[in-house]
Amino acid sequence: MASVSIAQIFYLNVLVMKILVIGGTGLVGKGVCEKLKNTGNEVIVGTPSNGVNILTGEGLANALEGTDIVIDLSNSPSPEAQIALNFFKTAANNLVKAVKVAGIRHHLVLSIVGTDRAQHIGYLRAKNTRKMRW
Repeated sequence: MASVSIAQIFYLNVLVMKILVIGGTGLVGKGVCEKLKNTGNEVIVGTPSNGVNILTGEGLANALEGTDIVIDLSNSPSPEAQIALNFFKTAANNLVKAVKVAGIRHHLVLSIVGTDRAQHIGYLRAKNTRKMRW
């Protein structure tokens, strides 16, 4: 997959893009969606309440139709290690599969710097697992 930075999405794009933001109603997601909309992009907010569920795969194919970029800002419902691990593994597997089928070329995943150096913390180990799926 080709690499694209947030700066390119926010400031350098001259074309209107359709961007699916998974977790677009969360703390980070709200701000990202607002910025993207303010730059003229079509933003699809991917949340279960909007019919897009990355744990079941429900609604993913429809949301990805015609999408240029996917931004994954999802988060585990719990910081508990096993719950977070199950969430990130399942979500990443479903999203990777759907993105590949849809032929999406650009995908960004919110991460935490240094997760690879803090593998003794279960939640960070789970976050790192998600990155490894891509």
